[in-house]
This record gives sequence, structure tokens and C-alpha cells, in this order.
Amino acid sequence: MSNLRAVVTGASSGIGAATVRRLRREGWDVVAVARREDRLAELAAETGAEVVVADMTSDADVARMAEQVVAGGPVNALVANAGFALGTDTVAEADVDGWRRMFDINVLGVVRCVKALLPALVESGRGDIVVMSSTAGHQAYEGGGGYVAAKHGSHSTAATLRLELAGQPVRVIEIAPGMVATEEFSRKRLGSQEKADKVYEGVENPLTAEDCADAVVYTLTRPHHFNVDLMVIRPIAQAAQHKVARHQGL
Repeated sequence: MSNLRAVVTGASSGIGAATVRRLRREGWDVVAVARREDRLAELAAETGAEVVVADMTSDADVARMAEQVVAGGPVNALVANAGFALGTDTVAEADVDGWRRMFDINVLGVVRCVKALLPALVESGRGDIVVMSSTAGHQAYEGGGGYVAAKHGSHSTAATLRLELAGQPVRVIEIAPGMVATEEFSRKRLGSQEKADKVYEGVENPLTAEDCADAVVYTLTRPHHFNVDLMVIRPIAQAAQHKVARHQGL
């Protein structure tokens, strides 16, 4: 797999950074893309990945990123991982600006990257688009309306794109994780580490960023006639969005 090259967005932490590390171990050339230059510099020093500082909510940044990436060689995979959740407001009390921000990164960020890199993916003759969605994109839950709506948008974007690219040498893969304990996701969403810790309180072995990276690598390394349309991954303790086994003392 040493001649293959992937672009990973949201690469400065969590699932994105873990995916960069894992792909590099598998022998891929990787371009790590994120907003935080200091984090990217550390990741580059650790893994040897190329880096591009860019914000996926900026048309100009995405265009510049794509130009730089394509100038550096072929593009075989886009892992559209950049995204986040904000708040737990109800629909009736929605923070509209927060909902707009979530839609901009989780949906339009994917669209911007696909538009910018799709010609190179097709030209490679062996292209892949991996959309990192969420189980929230498949099942609603109270207090998650904005994120649920945004991740349903991610899911629908991947499903539509797969139909539109039928006959092209580009697979469209969606990975939908459930509960993943990363260092930043819940803290950013809820505003404090204490609140974030309660999300996973009593849950035995929530998924890790490395688990999600493993799923990405599995899908990308199947023979190219073999497409994983949708992979839903959860910890064994989570049977559904609303059904989680919690144990005292964990």
C-alpha cells in the first residue's frame, strides 16, 4: 500500500490524529489537515506526515489546501473527519448560531472537501471518500437536535454521493461511531471536563480514537471492488443511542 496517499481532515486530535498515525504505520503517504498549526507540527514530527493548516468552514482555505495537496502528488483517499458537537439544547430552545456552526463543519465541510478533491480522486483510478458521521446521523435523541440534524446531513451527503459516483473509480464509505471517549469531543460540546466525564461514567470500555482509526484503515484496505457503504461501530455497552449499560464503580 506504500504508493497510496490520503488526506485526513480534523487531524490535530482525536480520531483524525489516530487515523494519521495508523495510516502512516500501514505505509500510506498522509496529508494531515486541521486548523491548529502547533498540533499538526507535533503530529508531523511524530509520524512524518505532510501537513496543511486549513479551516474546513472556509471556502478559500479548502481551495488552497486542495491546490497544495494535488501539487504534491496523487490523491487516493479523503478521510472527511473534521466535525464537532455543541451543546445539548432542545429544538424549542435551540441556539441557532450553534446549529449553523455544526452544519457548516459536519456537512458543508465534507461538501467543500469533496468538491475540491474529487477530480484528483477520480484521476487516481483508485479513489476513496470516507465520511466520518455518527450514530447520531441514524437515530435521534433528546438534547442532541443540532448535532443529530448535522450528522443526518453527513449521512445523506455520503449516500447521495455514492449514487452520483456509480461507475466512477471512487468508493464512498460512511463510518458511524457511537460512544467514543476522546480527549476533546465531549469537553468541547459540554463546556467542562467534569460534564464530559459524566457522559462515560459507568460505561465499560467506550470506543477509542484508535478503534475508529482501525475501522477507517479496514475500509480503505479492502480490495477496491469491495465497498463498505456503512460501518456502524459502538462499544458493547451501548446497544443504541438510548440504551447504555452503566455499572457502579467504573
